Amino acid sequence: MTDSPRRAEISGGGFAGLTAATALAQMGWRVRVHERAAELRAEGAGIVLWNNSLQVLDRIGATPDLDSRSMTPPAYETRMNNVIQSQETLDGIRWRTMTRPHLHQSLLTAARESGVEIVADSEVTGATAEGVVSFADGSTAEAELVVGADGVGSAVRDSLGIPLKRERSRDGITRFLVPRRKAELQALEPDTEWDNVIDFWNLEPRVLRVLYTPANDEELYIALMSPAADAAGSRVPIDLELWTSVFPQLAPVLQDAAGIQGRYYGYQTTRLDHWTEGRVALIGDAAHAMCPALAQGAGTAMQNAWTLAVKATEALAAGDDLPTALRDWERLERPVTDLAQNRSQWYADTREMAKGNQFVGESVETALYNPTDPHRHEVHAA
Repeated sequence: MTDSPRRAEISGGGFAGLTAATALAQMGWRVRVHERAAELRAEGAGIVLWNNSLQVLDRIGATPDLDSRSMTPPAYETRMNNVIQSQETLDGIRWRTMTRPHLHQSLLTAARESGVEIVADSEVTGATAEGVVSFADGSTAEAELVVGADGVGSAVRDSLGIPLKRERSRDGITRFLVPRRKAELQALEPDTEWDNVIDFWNLEPRVLRVLYTPANDEELYIALMSPAADAAGSRVPIDLELWTSVFPQLAPVLQDAAGIQGRYYGYQTTRLDHWTEGRVALIGDAAHAMCPALAQGAGTAMQNAWTLAVKATEALAAGDDLPTALRDWERLERPVTDLAQNRSQWYADTREMAKGNQFVGESVETALYNPTDPHRHEVHAA
């Protein structure tokens, strides 16, 4: 770690925490990340990142590593009852698909190379507005900045008593990482471009959806959606007969998924009264968990991690009051995240994504946002 007098303590070694840690360390902070698990690893299967988070990865130097095992599919295809509704090539929108473990490893490498101290098996139980962090072993630590990046069940957030509201949706998903099996899929459906992201929807006679997302040349991310009230659709391990009866062309990869236990996640949105309290700032799912419709949960977490690091660094360098600067950070940055939250919740409530042609207007505003642009608020307002 550096000898900088600026200290930051971060709770959570996920995407948000590691991004904030790397950015702060590269800006001259002494940074320590606390992860309550015994080892740092990513949960889940695959992920899509858009321009807003990819710009941040560029700035912290993680892009070359990330690009080594990720891809940009030719198009985002939407089908209803296997009839193509749209094939959006997303021209002018930067995006990449990858596995969550690969993204996590890329961020972990960037953090360590930047001098971040990462402490596993270190559980944060709370924090005070004055910047004192408490740990499960009874010890404490003080810092100029405390970052709560500890997920939807954030101990940092809850210890501060910040009011929140949760909206739960009727649908949920089970995520899997399986082999691509491109040749087998092409044998079943030779006219399909199996490098596309393909969003397979069925609303009648029952609601079932498969989001097919190639992550790289060897790995495929598939997410199976059904209402929580559908016992067969939400069952884990999956009901292979049910899913292959509706999506027979996906049988090779569904068979692989059936061999994985999996976990069904209900959609939910978390809205906080405020993201900051004194010297503490909340980012990621701790502050703004959202439905995955726009694939912006991690993206907004990473963009806010970067802008938080910039704002805190500028404030201390100028001798400004940090709590005031953090409130200003939230005022400026929160509208972009709120937009993604609201739009994602609307899609979850209405299932309008089944109609296709969704990556236009408000649905791509957050994706097009560049948090590293010093004139971003002027651009966004325009």
